[in-house]
Formats: sequence, structure tokens, C-alpha cells
Amino acid sequence: MKTVVLVFHPHWEQSRVNKALVKGLDSQIEVRNMYQLYPDFQIDVATEHRVLEAADRIVLQFPMYWYSSPALLKQWEDDVLSYGWAYGTGGTALHGKELMIAVSPGADNYGPEGFAKYSVRQLLRPFQATSRLIGTTYLKPFVTTGAASLTDSQLATQVQQYHNYVRNDDLVALGDFE
Repeated sequence: MKTVVLVFHPHWEQSRVNKALVKGLDSQIEVRNMYQLYPDFQIDVATEHRVLEAADRIVLQFPMYWYSSPALLKQWEDDVLSYGWAYGTGGTALHGKELMIAVSPGADNYGPEGFAKYSVRQLLRPFQATSRLIGTTYLKPFVTTGAASLTDSQLATQVQQYHNYVRNDDLVALGDFE
């Protein structure tokens, strides 16, 4: 299975968790640092289409910002997931591929009892809806909650779990209401 990980981290130099997660992936997985590729937000749509067409599994990896994604990921979605290519009439380029979200919220205060009152999976619903629109299989997200306060040991465990998760050929798809 060909897997591509698209990393959207606007402050890569200061990243501890996302850098470690990427470093823990084996060399057979293609990793693209999107803020390094497109610092001016001028996305090469043709290149991105080729990358996605060649992949079986697409992983969108990012830190959670304001209960959502960094700005470049939204710009990438707007530009790359175009009508007639990713959805709509003739838009079947991604049908049958898998989409996974790997997100790292800095805090650990999600869920009905936490400050945020929403679970991370609930906050990721727009990605699940997008997956449905573009015809990909939406896989259970890989969540690194509390990224800002992980110990070195906890981070090492998370890195290994991420590697195993991304490489797993038998991941569970989430249904529309999960």
C-alpha cells in the first residue's frame, strides 16, 4: 500500500510532537512538509493531484489550531480537492482511497467533561464529511491529545503507535455517524 503523509505545521522549527511523529515513520512512507513546499500558499495543484493519484492512503497530519486545522490545510483543500477531479461530475480521482487524519491537540481538555465540551473526533467532523464527498474511506483518526505536555517517554510511545497505525493495512473505517 502506497501511503503519503501530508504534514501541515506552520511552525515546523518549533515542533516537537509532529517532528517526532514524522521521524518515526519508515522510509517507505512518503512525507511531504506542506508549509516548506508552499510557504507562500501558492499550491501546485497539478503536482498535488499526481501525488494523491499515486497514493492508496492519504494522511493529513497537523496540530489542532483553534479546534480546527492550520490555514494552509484549508487552502490546500480549496485548491486541490476541485470539482470535476475530487467530487462532482467526473470527480472520481480519489474514490476508493483511504483518508486518515493524524492530529495533535496541545491540550487534554476535550470531551463532555472537559473545557472544550466536544471530543476531538467531533471537531474533526468536517474532514469526515469531506472524505464522504470525495469518495475516500475515512479511517479512525490518530489523535495525540495533550501534545504540549507529553513526557519524552509518552512521546516515544506515541511515535511507535503512530508508525504502527499508519502502516496497518487493516484499519477500521468510521461510518457516517461514528
